[in-house]
Amino acid sequence: MVLGAYGFIGSAVTQSLRAKGAQVSAFVRSKKTAAQVLPGIVQVQSDLRACLRPEDWDDLLTSIDCVVNCAGALQDGPADDLNAVHHTAISALGQACARKGIAVVQISAIGTASDAETDFMRTKAAGDEALRACGAPLWILKPGLVIGQSDYGGTALLRMLAAVPFVQPIAYSQAPVQCVGMLDLCDAVAEAVAGNLPQGSYDLVEETPMPLSGVLSETRRWLGFPTARMTLNVPVWGTRLISRCADALGHLGWRSPLRSNAMIIMASGVVGNPEPYRSATGRSMAPLRQVYASLASSREHRLSARMSLLMPLVVTVLCLFWLLSGLFGLLGLPQAVEVLTNVGWGAELAKLSVVFWSVVDITLGLVILWRPWAVRACVAQFAVALFYLIAASLTLPALWLDPFGPLTKILPAMMLSLVAWPMVEKR
Repeated sequence: MVLGAYGFIGSAVTQSLRAKGAQVSAFVRSKKTAAQVLPGIVQVQSDLRACLRPEDWDDLLTSIDCVVNCAGALQDGPADDLNAVHHTAISALGQACARKGIAVVQISAIGTASDAETDFMRTKAAGDEALRACGAPLWILKPGLVIGQSDYGGTALLRMLAAVPFVQPIAYSQAPVQCVGMLDLCDAVAEAVAGNLPQGSYDLVEETPMPLSGVLSETRRWLGFPTARMTLNVPVWGTRLISRCADALGHLGWRSPLRSNAMIIMASGVVGNPEPYRSATGRSMAPLRQVYASLASSREHRLSARMSLLMPLVVTVLCLFWLLSGLFGLLGLPQAVEVLTNVGWGAELAKLSVVFWSVVDITLGLVILWRPWAVRACVAQFAVALFYLIAASLTLPALWLDPFGPLTKILPAMMLSLVAWPMVEKR
């Protein structure tokens, strides 16, 4: 059973184990998402935050020989509880597995320590220690910066930055980074599951670190983007400001890779020791350039990188458009009412209509900022704009000839909502 099975690492591990002949079940929070990402995989629907006691795991572990934990969260938020997901639930899992003789493969992180600077690393370390203490057969794998065919987290951030035209923004450009290809990571998990890797803790990293600027350059080259004409080094105060804004958005459900935990980790670098895994297997992790050479790069990857870069701007524009539309309607209430009364509406009905739809506009502008409702907000914006277009065309057709083109401008607003729709869909 793979925990976090439709995540960036979890989905790759699940598919890899299945391809190697394992009978795999996916422990997932959302069956709908799992069906989209992992069609044909047996699903076990639950939530780590509800599995905090060993007995909570008993039924879930029926007929299971090994659990691979790929679940994790970067930072606390509306849908994430680091201590529960990284420590309490994993401690309970370890105790349940120890009683049943079930092996555990734990995907941890480089830099975990009880006194680490971030709660991400501290809770991960607590989970690792709890698993060691429980006595179940255990492998702890600590990957470096994971590079895969798809993108999420740090990989997504690299591609977003690489998509910036002409200028290359970067923070902590000299921070040392060791990467690992998703294929090598999945192979290590498979070796552990099969019992071919001695139990223990292993850093899964390439042999030689490179500066973050080098990793970003390799990413830009793989995507096929032109070399940047100049580099913009973001100062420390700038990264702190950006991460604080990202943290604030995290309370609205946006899981930005620019949140403070990620920035703190990146400032320290991502460096591990490849020797234990090399000694145990006789193999090394592929270097970054070789990893990229093994991955296909096509138009879809460039488009995804550009859309990820533009998504915050698109959401911001839509938010402002609808907020200002509603506010202007309220501030210009007398003029708007006059327009309607001139075509035969009653004064009270006209006033009520303007106020009602202004409130609708303001609501749509605010709702798109709440991540769980962002997709529905885009659909609602399109529907409301279409209603405005039809209603105004029937009631005030002369507006089509207005020199300021109020009806014409509804069309690009509608299209922007449609463009935002797939942008804000969950992976």
